[in-house]
Amino acid sequence: MQFELMASMMCADYAHLENEVRKLEEGGIDSFHIDIMDGRYVPNYAMSLNDMRCIAALTTKPLDVHLMVEHPNHTIGLFLDNLRKGDTVYIHPEAEYHPSTTLQKIINAGMVPGIAVNPGTSVETVFEMLRIVKKVLVMSVNPGNAGQMYLPYVGKKITKLLALKEDMDFELYWDGACSAQRILEFAPKGVRGFVLGTTLLFGKGRPYGDVLKDIRMLRF
Repeated sequence: MQFELMASMMCADYAHLENEVRKLEEGGIDSFHIDIMDGRYVPNYAMSLNDMRCIAALTTKPLDVHLMVEHPNHTIGLFLDNLRKGDTVYIHPEAEYHPSTTLQKIINAGMVPGIAVNPGTSVETVFEMLRIVKKVLVMSVNPGNAGQMYLPYVGKKITKLLALKEDMDFELYWDGACSAQRILEFAPKGVRGFVLGTTLLFGKGRPYGDVLKDIRMLRF
């Protein structure tokens, strides 16, 4: 079964960031997930524009940039100017007065437009935006920190979104507390990719290539 695996780079070892990127790339990661936090939309600071630039310079793999910031329309140009065509940019609809305007800027720049859907955000709230985006990142934890517990009710939201994805032409991605159990359950249902953090990829004392190989060989 084919599914994408993205490395949550906020969980990487920043004392050896270049080596982390190289080892993940050699190990077969599909893309690098970049969490940008402003300390306002979420109560934390994570990666920065410069971190994103650094990783972009180190790899030819796609970047998935997750903007957890208030009013991304004000600063979206800073990120788009430092990405490559085909990279993905996710925004949170609640963070913007007119999210469709920001999504159009992402499209016009040649990037893949996406929205991130928080655990407490209903499908109905973002329904019209599903016609615009190509990717929907479903948060199975509240955004802002790594290592949180999975919120089980998110599974029902994913079921709703899976029923819409073909007609509205988007792909579904999982972010937060991603375990082998979640991949085994949701990849066969149609979730296209999974963001891997401390639950399954980082801090395991094993080569990333071995961990990623084990994930891809899960028995469905």
